[in-house]
Amino acid sequence: MPYKNMFKKILFCTDFNIDAMKAFHYALNIAEGNQGSEIIVLHVIPEPDAQFWKSYIYEVDDVDNKAMHDIDSKISEEYLKIIPDSIPYSFRTVIGNVGEQILKLSQDETANIIIIGRGRGSNVINRLLGDFTKKLIHKATCPVLVVPED
Repeated sequence: MPYKNMFKKILFCTDFNIDAMKAFHYALNIAEGNQGSEIIVLHVIPEPDAQFWKSYIYEVDDVDNKAMHDIDSKISEEYLKIIPDSIPYSFRTVIGNVGEQILKLSQDETANIIIIGRGRGSNVINRLLGDFTKKLIHKATCPVLVVPED
């Protein structure tokens, strides 16, 4: 069957919004339906936010490691603990341009599908996410599944 097990590497991208959890359930469902699939959980800290955050609490010793530890804990608590034992997974937290980092990791890992939540917020944020999503879909070398909250 040519269409069985198409999605061996599933790149799930999270910003921890409500719709991200719904998107994660899609990632789990796809992984369970494609024997031997792997889920890669990715969280990108946007570079401008990271720079502000670093300068704001610069006095704190080892700030990068503490922040990464907190993000890793959140990923473990919200996502990794509900992945069935039969599904291999890994997770990454990186700092940079969100779209560029998603595309880079999808290419580095040869992802077969990218799964993201659509995002919510003000009209300005929705317009930005719309542009981001369009660019991601246009530049990705694999299918992109955009999951709305509702």
